[in-house]
Amino acid sequence: MGHPAIESLGVMTTQTPPADAPLLQMQGIDKSFPGVQALHDVALQVRVGEVHALVGENGAGKSTLMRILGGVHQRDRGEILWHGRPLEIRSPLEARAHGISIIHQELNQVPGLSVAENIFLGREPRRALVWVDWTQMRLRATRLLADLGLSIDPRRRLGTLSVAEQQLVEIAKALSSEAELVIMDEPTAALTIEETQRLFGFIRDLRTRGVAIIYITHRLEEVFSIADRVTVLRDGQYVSTTAVADMTLDELIRLMVGRRLTEKFPKETVAPGEAVLEVRGLTRAGVFEDVSFVVHHGEILGIAGLIGSGKTEVAHAVFGADPIDRGEIYLDGRRVAIPSPSAAIALGIGLVTEDRKRLGLILQMSVRANITLPVIRTLAPAVFIRRRREQALVAQAIRDLHMAVTSPEQLARNLSGGTQQKAVVAKWLQTHARVLLLAEPTRGIDVGAKVEMYRLMVDLARRGVGIVMISSEMPEILGMSDRILVMHDGRITAEFPRERATQEAILASASGRPPSAV
Repeated sequence: MGHPAIESLGVMTTQTPPADAPLLQMQGIDKSFPGVQALHDVALQVRVGEVHALVGENGAGKSTLMRILGGVHQRDRGEILWHGRPLEIRSPLEARAHGISIIHQELNQVPGLSVAENIFLGREPRRALVWVDWTQMRLRATRLLADLGLSIDPRRRLGTLSVAEQQLVEIAKALSSEAELVIMDEPTAALTIEETQRLFGFIRDLRTRGVAIIYITHRLEEVFSIADRVTVLRDGQYVSTTAVADMTLDELIRLMVGRRLTEKFPKETVAPGEAVLEVRGLTRAGVFEDVSFVVHHGEILGIAGLIGSGKTEVAHAVFGADPIDRGEIYLDGRRVAIPSPSAAIALGIGLVTEDRKRLGLILQMSVRANITLPVIRTLAPAVFIRRRREQALVAQAIRDLHMAVTSPEQLARNLSGGTQQKAVVAKWLQTHARVLLLAEPTRGIDVGAKVEMYRLMVDLARRGVGIVMISSEMPEILGMSDRILVMHDGRITAEFPRERATQEAILASASGRPPSAV
């Protein structure tokens, strides 16, 4: 039996050609932007009914190649063949008409509309060719969401959902169209292990019905879990295409970065100092309750939990971004009130949000302006900004964090995901924060950038910064934390020292099982 959502929503299930028949061929693709050669002589071949992983470091050209295939960008040179015939794709609408559906890494949604409206935006079912059939649209949305394991009311406004839930809605939107090829750009970046496995089941069902998947991910273990073949890009150029069964993880990393990464988690044990942050009985009704923990100078405290556990909301509350109903916060032993983010910044607390584009950066501003934003008052004590001092601060930050920018005036929206994340961290370093709250610090960045982020965390710990790392990536939690707290349903359910933490124990606690069952 096929997947019910696929049958009901019209994903193409025509007779499957031979396994090695090319559905898509991209040959000799070039693309340049002002001052940047994004792609040069890139090739990609995808077969009918295969899951084809596309990997590379940030800036390797993966997203640019997919935007060309999706009609967002026009190639400068090269050829696209679809079912063996030349194809011109001049717009996203044309791509969809040919059966190409894209789930972008950065969500392309309308927060003010309902979930159902977002799923069927521009393709609303209609009565008498005029009126929107709201009942049919909600029924179809409910059925599709249920098959992705979501019990979300399709009438609910999208902007009220978590980032992970919005990601799953975007997946539902792509799969609701008639697609022969579905492109998934970092589809699991905000998903838990359980949600990822559910998505993999959906992908496998699509594959058996002849639908091809191009799967872009920085979580390389996923390549070996779900993909048939993998194509590697590096610095905008084609490197190789290999059957996943014929490759190891170390070989894949070497092809991506051109070198071996001998240490994925460069953790160093730093002797913790006195308590820098203490939270007692923090409560926000309906979100989290009676949350208490301590973070010491030089310590990395990991907080794990499934979506809806309240872990990210606790960080927002400590930063003053969300209100609390009761509880106490202490910094260096002194009770403090944090009614707003500006109060948190003044006290030496920084927050690296999980949604860097919406909450962490002002994309229309330059790298320079984003980095110095939290300290702009110190740079302009009177009327005018002290430009020389500002330029020196920014240049130092770019050097220290090895940021790949063309100039400090480059717009934040034009940076790769890894460099954007570094820009978010860089702005908090200017404040000399005593406490850094890191929510999903490596979400959507490549393996090389992850290692650099981990090294930065270790360096900050050496300087005595207390770090709270909230992450859905189990290897990251296990590899970088000195202690690990686990949350379930708004409460802390377990605490593990580094040496006693295991994936099984953390997942059990995150699922609400009692400690005796761990």
